[in-house]
Amino acid sequence: MKCLGNGDRECVVRALKELVRNQCHDGNMIGKEVVDKVKGLVYRLWPTSDSEMCKLLMIFKDLGVSKSWIRAALGMSMKSLNKRLRRCGINWEDKMIRDSITKKIEDLLKEKFGWSEVKMCEELWRFVGVDMNEFRRHGIEPCVWLNGLEELGNLRNPYWLGLRVSDLAVRRHGNGIGLVLRTSNSISALFFPKILSIIKTPSLEIEWDTGRLTIKYVSKPIILSYRIDLGVNTWPWPIKLDIDELERILNGFSDEELAMFIAGLIDGDGMVHYKFKVKEVIVEVAVCKNCPKRFIPGVLKKVIAERFGIAGNNYSDEKTILSFNGKNAIKLLKRIVKYMHHPLRRLRAELILALYDGRISPEEFERLYEQIKYKLGEPDIKHNHALEALTRAAPQTHTHGEMGLSTPPYRNWTFRFGNFR
Repeated sequence: MKCLGNGDRECVVRALKELVRNQCHDGNMIGKEVVDKVKGLVYRLWPTSDSEMCKLLMIFKDLGVSKSWIRAALGMSMKSLNKRLRRCGINWEDKMIRDSITKKIEDLLKEKFGWSEVKMCEELWRFVGVDMNEFRRHGIEPCVWLNGLEELGNLRNPYWLGLRVSDLAVRRHGNGIGLVLRTSNSISALFFPKILSIIKTPSLEIEWDTGRLTIKYVSKPIILSYRIDLGVNTWPWPIKLDIDELERILNGFSDEELAMFIAGLIDGDGMVHYKFKVKEVIVEVAVCKNCPKRFIPGVLKKVIAERFGIAGNNYSDEKTILSFNGKNAIKLLKRIVKYMHHPLRRLRAELILALYDGRISPEEFERLYEQIKYKLGEPDIKHNHALEALTRAAPQTHTHGEMGLSTPPYRNWTFRFGNFR
């Protein structure tokens, strides 16, 4: 009230943030008298200008306050509040209610229909034509990528920085941060929301990909975009990196933290494959040739050589690539494999290491590897079928027999095809 008396709006905003963080606005946590006073502060603070209004709404959204609470504090209808939110370009859903419903649905799926993450994983492999029993007979677990996912609940895990310098887009919006992963790949269609959901339930946008040249066997590629919104101080890593800063961060990592970072990078922009003609393993990291990230392969090559004694090679064609071949690739995979979570890259790594450890024969290796190859330039269920994989992921499909693939529901589905949304 002193802040209001002095006309110091910023002081009031700071006081309100502190009150909300201490749950002084929550009627379930504290007395009605205090809650009403907090609402009264919001009412008196409410601005007349659109820019100030949008700024304040974004602050309350990032603090986790529900729309219904704001509506009650301002004495306006939900229709009026939604209109203001649209004017500000703010997508605001009641997170606490939504997450509570999500948890109840997950529990129901587990209890009534036997849903589990392993079942989700197994249906994904069936969808892309991988015989899991064949791999398991040779001591290779196709769903091992699920192990250790709980460690990603902390955004300070270096894996997230590795993913950031590859596929993960980090974008500022108002007073918040958005993390976005986009794909047309069937396997990533399940992998991306799974890792994002460790932090927060992602929203989903589905759209035609009009920015790429049309693939000869795909008339219009469909892109899935997964997004989570965070408070401005929640993301612990630099949003923009330069060469000196990245090298400084990597040199400050322990050996295990560096391995986590590399695993995240490989899961994003990496490749793990085997060339049968020359009988050689190759692990690669590729970044765009003429973009701000082009310095990454050079820095990574230097740090990995100094820390692990593993030599890589840099070269450029359409992209800038860091490549590890043969024994160097094997040494690198042994360092990072336990931190890899991309289902296909992890399975390839496990299969390759089984061959080099003598646990399977070359003939068995070739037969199994055939199932997890990409057919480049040809129709392949692993490519450009993200929406089909996701459709099979709807929870209700799991209740209709073995063909369904179940996974927790997404909070928001937006379809954008051409000019229609």
